[in-house]
Amino acid sequence: MTDFMLPIAGEETERCDAARNRRLLLEAATELVATVGADAVTMDALAARAGVGKGTVFRRFGSRSGLMQALVDHTEKELQHGFLFGPPPLGPGADPIDRLVAFGRARLNLVEVQGEVMRAAENSPELRYSAPAHRVNYTHVLNLLRTARVEGDLELLAYGLLTPLEATLVLHQFRDLGMSKQRLADGWEDLVRRATRQESSSATAAR
Repeated sequence: MTDFMLPIAGEETERCDAARNRRLLLEAATELVATVGADAVTMDALAARAGVGKGTVFRRFGSRSGLMQALVDHTEKELQHGFLFGPPPLGPGADPIDRLVAFGRARLNLVEVQGEVMRAAENSPELRYSAPAHRVNYTHVLNLLRTARVEGDLELLAYGLLTPLEATLVLHQFRDLGMSKQRLADGWEDLVRRATRQESSSATAAR
């Protein structure tokens, strides 16, 4: 299946000690985001939190943008494993449009928990569309649209469908507009089925 050709974001072969150090730094960065917010995370702050020299952090990530990219890749790996290898409807085996609906619902769940990290990556111009996590998500959505034989400009449609799932917008809807996750999830399904010209099973049964 095409899905299994997708790379997992940030998946690289590393020495055991390097992988362990990277994981510890990312865990420290995640704790820092939860404590002070993503905007306040700096290389100095991460070094202090992890108890290492600033040079170690720069060698590992290169820059703050590199740190944010690694952090969002780390955050999204569970979701990516779910839609690549997990059970349906998110994973293989379900109707492609049902999988697309499940993907959006799962991503909203992720934003609810890790939205600050994801928002920080979106607000970085050099990472917003080039980060591995974004490319994996885009390719997955595009593959599902192709598998479902949806007509039209599928590349543009894939970008259009991903936009309502961006953390910056979702957090605004959660926090500033008071929209519930259920409302956003139901709205996402309605959008997907309208864009792909499919009705939900409940709507069909009501006729």
